Amino acid sequence: MWDLSRAEDHLLSLELFGMRFGLERMRRLLTVLGSPQEAFASVHVVGTNGKSSTARMTAAILEAHDVRTGTFLSPHLTSFAERIRIGDHDLGAGAFGAAVQRAAAAASTVDRTLSVGDRVTQFELLAAVAFSELAERGVEVAVVEAGLGGRHDATNVLPSRVQVLTNVSLEHTRWLGPTLADIAREKLAIVRPGSTLVIGELEPEAEAEAVSTAEKLGARLVRVTRGPRFQETNFAVARAAAQAHLGELDAGRVAETAAHVQVPGRFETVAQDPLTILDGAHNPSGVAALAIALRASVGDRRLVAVMSVLDDKDAAEMLAALLPACAAAVFCASPHPRALPPATLGSLAAQVGGPPSELGA
Repeated sequence: MWDLSRAEDHLLSLELFGMRFGLERMRRLLTVLGSPQEAFASVHVVGTNGKSSTARMTAAILEAHDVRTGTFLSPHLTSFAERIRIGDHDLGAGAFGAAVQRAAAAASTVDRTLSVGDRVTQFELLAAVAFSELAERGVEVAVVEAGLGGRHDATNVLPSRVQVLTNVSLEHTRWLGPTLADIAREKLAIVRPGSTLVIGELEPEAEAEAVSTAEKLGARLVRVTRGPRFQETNFAVARAAAQAHLGELDAGRVAETAAHVQVPGRFETVAQDPLTILDGAHNPSGVAALAIALRASVGDRRLVAVMSVLDDKDAAEMLAALLPACAAAVFCASPHPRALPPATLGSLAAQVGGPPSELGA
């Protein structure tokens, strides 16, 4: 039986994306596993930012209304097992290892049917593990976060009745297209006929795509207005998604959920003295929302940013969005192999007129 370490080693040996986009590998894999995605209702979450927060919050609201709920999230912070949740708990290490072993055996069967050089990808295997485990655990509803885009994402095999588009910004343009309309169109490919589409506040060209998609497919469109802070907006979207699935919600249970729901690594307060907040914003729009939330939360206290950015991100625009809110900055490199050198971040900060900065390891 595989343990967590063995399972993670196997996942890391796989390509993140395959040699070609498409859902054929995923469909074959799920067929071998018995089509577990058919065993539960689903809420499918796409968007540029806020997907994990919205998914966790939607699941928490459903759980508060006595619905047995599972969640599939990405990325993780420290362990792949964090990506699959049953209720308010991550899947245990032992259960995760065993589930990956079972799915890997099915993937091996599928790989033998594919073209030379093609094989089931890391994200496809993870999604299959999640769907299998959620079905095995008897969840009534799965709240599923897409990985990249929507049309060709491995999660787009779900027969979901509720879809969520949190927001749309320019990101992953190499795969999703150069304009907001292009990106929105790719994400909205998850919408099913006669379903309910919940959208956060969108730019006009993205909203036009949402309206057009809903009209073509006979989907009900629910708009959610932006809140004063990004996590308040995410919760409002989550509430609308939960209501789209359940119908009228209990206001007291919703308020209790809002007061206690936590999303690791998303505006997460980990210490009070000094106040220390962790956030995984990784694109200019996400960092801009973070800066607004920080100003509101920190007040007149001196704010020092400790920051690392990967080399495929728009670091200059991210720095331009965050640094005006900061009194100082410390640039470092995370353990990720694609982390930019601190000196590069320091140079970019000087170009955008940032505050005094230091270089960490």
